[in-house]
Amino acid sequence: MVATDVDGTLLNPFDEVTPRTSAVIERLVAGGVTFVLVTGRPPRWIPPVVAQLPMTRFAVCANGGVLYDAVEDRVVWSRTIDPATLAELATVITATLPGCRLAVEGVGEVAAGDHFVAEPDYIHAWADGDNHTVPRTDLLTRPAVKMLIRDPQMRSDAMVAALAPVIGDAADLTFSHPRGLVEISPSGVTKATGLAEVCDRLGFTAADVVAFGDMPNDLEMLRWAGHGVAMGNAHGDLHAVADEVTASNADDGLALVLERWF
Repeated sequence: MVATDVDGTLLNPFDEVTPRTSAVIERLVAGGVTFVLVTGRPPRWIPPVVAQLPMTRFAVCANGGVLYDAVEDRVVWSRTIDPATLAELATVITATLPGCRLAVEGVGEVAAGDHFVAEPDYIHAWADGDNHTVPRTDLLTRPAVKMLIRDPQMRSDAMVAALAPVIGDAADLTFSHPRGLVEISPSGVTKATGLAEVCDRLGFTAADVVAFGDMPNDLEMLRWAGHGVAMGNAHGDLHAVADEVTASNADDGLALVLERWF
């Protein structure tokens, strides 16, 4: 199995799958190798990737919280934070980081839908952010696969350092964007646990997996996989745990590794 993060890993800096990367993935799938996306993206942000790689079927989304079948446009399973826990987390988070704003990512039965809900003054990390806004009290009334904490005045690693001691094991903290965005998943849910569930479903073990990533939300996956590959542009923490460091996503780093076998 080949498993890869999407942004900063599979996609180049222009959000494209390069012809070289597409060609090697097409070869490995034709040879019977399973190819899986493992991303912080929600299911609704998967179709633009699959449009470039139509051989893709499964995507582990929301940092391990959702398995999406892109061929059937179907959410296979999801792992959510319940409203009571969301409310408790919000209290602790806003007491620790008073300047932050919150959003939550829900999930439906298919990719499309208005599943991202934010406070009115939440500032997106991406220019094309899509959401509808509600007061904080209404934000926390339904289960969510992720809570997002946003403070554009802080670094994401500094936010995690401040929040980790007060959240403890109540939830999993990570980030995939360096500038003031932290993502919270249900306790024990990571890209590694989501990918492990896919492997169980398809009859693989960790030893069968080559995994690629670039940001701290990929750490557990690279540690878990039989062969973990950090991109040349990856956060330093990934370089420390990876079995191999390849070139950057701007220089076809993923393809460079896969071409050794395919």
